[in-house]
Amino acid sequence: MGKPKGKGAGGGSDGGLRVAGGVQKKSQKKGPNTGVSGLEFHKSKGQHILRNPLVVQAIVDKAGVKSTDVVLEIGPGTGNLTVKLLEKAKKVIAVELDPRMVLELQRRVQGTPYANNLQIIHGDFMRVELPYFDLCVANIPYNISSPLTFKLLAHRPAFRAAVIMYQHEFAMRLVAKAGDNLYSRLAVNTQLLARVSHLLKVGKNNFRPPPKVDSSVVRIEPRHPPPPVNFLEWDGLVRLCFSRKNKTLGAIFKQTNTLQALETNWRTYQDDAMDGDDDNDDAMTVDGGAGGGGGGGRGGRRAGGKVSPEFKELVMKVLEDNGLDTNRSSKMSQEEFLQLLALFNAAGIHFA
Repeated sequence: MGKPKGKGAGGGSDGGLRVAGGVQKKSQKKGPNTGVSGLEFHKSKGQHILRNPLVVQAIVDKAGVKSTDVVLEIGPGTGNLTVKLLEKAKKVIAVELDPRMVLELQRRVQGTPYANNLQIIHGDFMRVELPYFDLCVANIPYNISSPLTFKLLAHRPAFRAAVIMYQHEFAMRLVAKAGDNLYSRLAVNTQLLARVSHLLKVGKNNFRPPPKVDSSVVRIEPRHPPPPVNFLEWDGLVRLCFSRKNKTLGAIFKQTNTLQALETNWRTYQDDAMDGDDDNDDAMTVDGGAGGGGGGGRGGRRAGGKVSPEFKELVMKVLEDNGLDTNRSSKMSQEEFLQLLALFNAAGIHFA
């Protein structure tokens, strides 16, 4: 695929094709999406191979690979980063979906001292069960950046760090702080679970084929131990707050659909407490109501979808008594979100 033809049946000694009147030259020039091995890279699959050896080496150096480390690499491609990792690590586990890249990677280490230190998992990273690893170093397909990051952060036992190449804007959203323009639910959720820092920016011309935008390398260090927070409930609160991040919390929590969903959830928790069932793991949804929020059954909304005055007063009391009603999500720190969740929970109001 994309490989130039050499001598063969019907071919001339110079690699051309025999035609009437002589030899027709066939261009050996590789296309812009073709690597040195002749493999064609597919942009639609997020295949942008890092070709600058100085950038590859900088990533390995900043990762702090130890000789005892098991390193996970996601989407190794043709192995430019893999080979450098093998020089430092005890073992590299590479997860690759493209069978052509798997064969190229096997060919590249065959007969080298590192052949026995490389384990290749042929499959979709989002579907495979990950083995133990100490460190993750990867130039990932950008179209799965968010789910990939949270799959890593959910992995147990927790790893020491991940050094990952992201699309530049996504990377800036990951590391954004309260008050930054790019501060969002992504930053709040990631930084609840890990410390994140920007390491270096990488221009698009360092890749083959070049992506449309620049990239950045980010270091992610999972928090040990993880915060004692129900992540589904935390995400339910943060999702709601960032639905209109520049509005005050007072304005957000006065919206009828928000109050309806919260009251449905509140009544469900009350019923569960009466039944002795505290195993409610469903995420609350605002648009369209809480999970399966039907009419008059157990945990259902009040008749006509109205919010009870008592419940609305309870929600506002939590915010106003603690001076949070004028806060805006775009300016709130992790500690303030944790405080907000704790105060709502103490009042019996839940988000999952």
